[in-house]
Amino acid sequence: MDRPLLNKNLVLLHCTVFIWGFTGTLGKLISISAVSLVWYRVLIASASLFLYFIISKTPFKVTKSSFLKLVFNGALVGAHWVLFFASIKLSTVAVTLVCLSSITLFTAIFEPLINKKRISKLEILAGLLIIAGIIVIFKFETQYTKGIIAGLISAILASLFAIFNSKLVKVNQAPVIAFYELSGAFFWISLFLFFTKGFTGSMIPTTADIWYLLLLGTVCTSLAYVAGVYVMKELSAFRVALITNLEPVYGILIAFLFFNDLNKMTPGFWVGAVIILSTILLYPITRKHISRRKNGL
Repeated sequence: MDRPLLNKNLVLLHCTVFIWGFTGTLGKLISISAVSLVWYRVLIASASLFLYFIISKTPFKVTKSSFLKLVFNGALVGAHWVLFFASIKLSTVAVTLVCLSSITLFTAIFEPLINKKRISKLEILAGLLIIAGIIVIFKFETQYTKGIIAGLISAILASLFAIFNSKLVKVNQAPVIAFYELSGAFFWISLFLFFTKGFTGSMIPTTADIWYLLLLGTVCTSLAYVAGVYVMKELSAFRVALITNLEPVYGILIAFLFFNDLNKMTPGFWVGAVIILSTILLYPITRKHISRRKNGL
């Protein structure tokens, strides 16, 4: 891979992750339930992508096989977001985002198994350190147990759809993948709401909610989702997951500006958070050092 192209994709991914950092704060600001929130989010995002295809006259047809894969992957996307926002509402933005960092561990385990590759000892070590940090948080933030569990399951689902997308992006364009997956998420969540009789008056958003949902559905979802899928053409699922774990750094800082969340955290939370974020930041340096030693540099 050309160095400039690699750097371009890394910059794009970091910008995307920064935008994702706002989703936690928006989820806290929006008053409707997690399921209703995600339903509106994917509706707005898929509609905006559809308008993009129509206005730009971009073809977005896919094969039947790709359609089914994308729609079913949309179920993972929808479930991930529902649990993500449920975790925020059950705990705090900071706790949820730190739990989401376990994506690294789950990707280190699942990617080699799904792609039938050799498991990297360094990736497993990084993942175990992250899970150790989460255990520390679990021990001290017991009042947020349900939120932590929802956050961890959300991370598992995020890891799986990132791995599947790294394959799908080889044969489909990023906007096309985003459109069908988000539309798939809308379909599955609508089905869930229909069978659970969730289409009630409680789904009606307030005026403030509408503005937050529009921002969440367009900038933080359709635009960022397309960019996030696009970089997977050149970057591995693990590397994407690792950089995505910087979302807690951005998200926690943004949440602090809005809610002063940091003052609610115990010292145990900070010990766990430092373990997790240090692992994220030190992993690339360690990997580069090991690579140099192997090459005799």
